[in-house]
Amino acid sequence: MNTFCQLTLSATISCACIMPAFAQQAASITQALQNADIKLSFRMRYEDVTVTNINAQESTADVLSLKTRLSYISQSFNGWGLGVEMDDVTHLTNFQPQGASISDPEGTEVNQYFLSYKAGHTIAKMGRNRILLDNQRFVGGVGFRQNEQTYDSFRIESKDIKNLTVFGAYITSVKRIFGEQDLRGEHDNQSLLLNAQYAFNPIIKLTGYYYDIDNVSVPALSNATLGMRATGQAAAFVYEAELATQSESGNNNNQYSASYLGLSAFYKMKPLTFKLGYESLGTDRNKGRFITPFATLHKFQGWTDVFLGGGTGNVEGGIDDLYFQMGGQAGAINLAVAYHQFNVNDATQTGFDRFGSELGIVMTGKLHNISLSLKYANFSADENATNFKDTSKLWLTAETQF
Repeated sequence: MNTFCQLTLSATISCACIMPAFAQQAASITQALQNADIKLSFRMRYEDVTVTNINAQESTADVLSLKTRLSYISQSFNGWGLGVEMDDVTHLTNFQPQGASISDPEGTEVNQYFLSYKAGHTIAKMGRNRILLDNQRFVGGVGFRQNEQTYDSFRIESKDIKNLTVFGAYITSVKRIFGEQDLRGEHDNQSLLLNAQYAFNPIIKLTGYYYDIDNVSVPALSNATLGMRATGQAAAFVYEAELATQSESGNNNNQYSASYLGLSAFYKMKPLTFKLGYESLGTDRNKGRFITPFATLHKFQGWTDVFLGGGTGNVEGGIDDLYFQMGGQAGAINLAVAYHQFNVNDATQTGFDRFGSELGIVMTGKLHNISLSLKYANFSADENATNFKDTSKLWLTAETQF
């Protein structure tokens, strides 16, 4: 175990021994700082990647890494609180020759630090925050990767009006998954996020949002997105429907207009669950295409991440993703299978109409207080999609928290 892991483990054990049970409100600032919620977690992961080009030549990479996270959230005093979260990622083995690569860099970083104030059901935070909006299709934390994406921001969320949740944030910097030592690891921003959801009843919840992303570091990622999302549940049936439109913003020189459509239906019929979905990220010919640079991209368009598009979440021609998922439980093991068919949204740009398909499988379970998972995905490129490569990825993960 490296020095950071040893220090965090010692500090956590010491604090756990001297601190009383966590409570909601403190009688003094000293008590608020002492009676903190302190958590230590570990995530060990083995990832293996194989990429095959058009000439059947393979390139491989594999990494065994350990993420150690220490989180400190103070007790509240007169509505005020603070939080600090440190992450360390250490490579136990690392094989990444030219070709295939794995985006889990080594490093020790401050993942979060913030000052918060809560009044009623409204809370404001200033500092480095985790921001997860809706299903993270547009704004998320990429929590699957060892180095999480967080935001230097001021944010406020209010639930003071019954059934209504209002969120707003101004972002000055995005700490991306590539780490502080990588030039891609931080993007300066002047971005505004607005999101409001009203729950009429369990059957229908409507969310409206406006995201004005002004990426100072990479102007081509700047965009303004206006959208509406409907979700709900009736008995064993769950649905999602979403529509958005996007154009350029900030100093983005690409003047374009593109649309997004997402539809999915989930049904539980014991012991199995089924999900059918369709997602379309459109394009405006060669002017530009619908992009989602703040998204948790690994959750969408399959798990092999072949459509990251340099962090944009879209590629030339746009993407239409028709997918099916089926899951169930066998004893203590949860099992799910997913299939995606990726088509070109505008084939006049690419000269072909299919990107390929992906099959994925994931198994999860627990052994005492250790969560275990095995995840595998294989993308098969269409023979005409010569810019894309057959890709397979395997993840073995074990994590625990104290």
